[in-house]
Amino acid sequence: METALSNIEVLSPGARAVARCDIFGKPPYSETPAMLTRRFLTPAHPAAIASLQRWMRKADMSVTLDPLGNLIGRYEGNTAGAPALVIGSHIDTVRDAGRYDGALGVMLGLSCIEQLAAAKRRLPFAIELVAFGDEEGSRFPSAMIGSRAMAGLISDYASIAALEDEDGVMLADALERFGLDPSSMSGTARAPESVLAYLEAHIEQGPQLEAEDLALGVVTGIAAQLRFRVSFTGTAGHAGTTPMGLRQDALACAAEAILAIEEMARQQAVHGAVATVGSIDAKPGAANVIAGETGMSLDIRALDGTLRDEMARHMMSCIADIAARRNVGVEFEQLQDLPPSPCDPALSGLLEEALGEMGLPPFRLASGAGHDAAALAAIAPMAMLFIRCAGGISHNPAEAVDPADADLAVEAMLRFIDRLEASTA
Repeated sequence: METALSNIEVLSPGARAVARCDIFGKPPYSETPAMLTRRFLTPAHPAAIASLQRWMRKADMSVTLDPLGNLIGRYEGNTAGAPALVIGSHIDTVRDAGRYDGALGVMLGLSCIEQLAAAKRRLPFAIELVAFGDEEGSRFPSAMIGSRAMAGLISDYASIAALEDEDGVMLADALERFGLDPSSMSGTARAPESVLAYLEAHIEQGPQLEAEDLALGVVTGIAAQLRFRVSFTGTAGHAGTTPMGLRQDALACAAEAILAIEEMARQQAVHGAVATVGSIDAKPGAANVIAGETGMSLDIRALDGTLRDEMARHMMSCIADIAARRNVGVEFEQLQDLPPSPCDPALSGLLEEALGEMGLPPFRLASGAGHDAAALAAIAPMAMLFIRCAGGISHNPAEAVDPADADLAVEAMLRFIDRLEASTA
């Protein structure tokens, strides 16, 4: 593995970023050799941190791990302690993931700082590279824990500490096993005056750039999100002896609700709204027993926050009606509420100027997917750069990125840094 890590240094900056993501696609950076899965605070997480720490230090960065496991590499500016341009993304993945979602943004930021360090160039501001430990929420039932904490958006750390994974392990216990102190989580929050701006590069996770035959795009904003846990409570019973008309089937109730959710979202699709039920579980979970309890996720997104909220109210009302008709109880637990996050016009303008200088059209597009940038927007102006991904495929092992596109992304990010320096002079 060390040989592979050293060989990538001869590659171009973008190709090096892609190669590092490829290396991170296998154990020890994955929980299993069968598929890429790197969840928050699992053994694959510190393996990734260890390699990133080595690369950061080699690029003349000081390295710290904050109380929630976010890795921060700081490339100091001309003046020690100056506010920082934060470049970041996440290193956790969904189950059976692709290699580039999140990780590519971290590796591209690393390549940028390596170029600055090689030129022994210092800036009026520091640059901090942040590898967020949790964005996906694939282990604990709350997403973007790392970036929300850094932005000071978590007010109830006791609830966060008590979150449990599917094995019943609490977040607080996982942090302790990781060598971190759960009681210090509030120390993750950054003072807004310490952050000059936030920049995130990310694969598009959609098909627009490929359809336009473009390598890069400038993001205009990130969709608002709501996430719920919906719990249905019926009555478990014998599958062979309980008449159909007398059943209180929690799973059948959830199934009808899922189809209703899909139809309501289709009606708003013209406005860019979506809704997804991505996970469901039924208990007791036996073939010959009617489900007495069923839980499911509900994720609602729209670029317009008002539309998103209207959809949520409509869906919850409809689900409640379905449950009442079926004599099944239903409860809603809100897990996440992310408002729409418009990108900063001035910073986006700097990105567009950088692309124009490279002879690339300043193509603009919105993000339906959530990103750590949405949280960091609470404490700093933020911008996002999207990189073309083959077929628009993401959250899938088939994710693919052209190293030539990644080279263009590094160039655009460095030109953005140049322009940010000129604007702060």
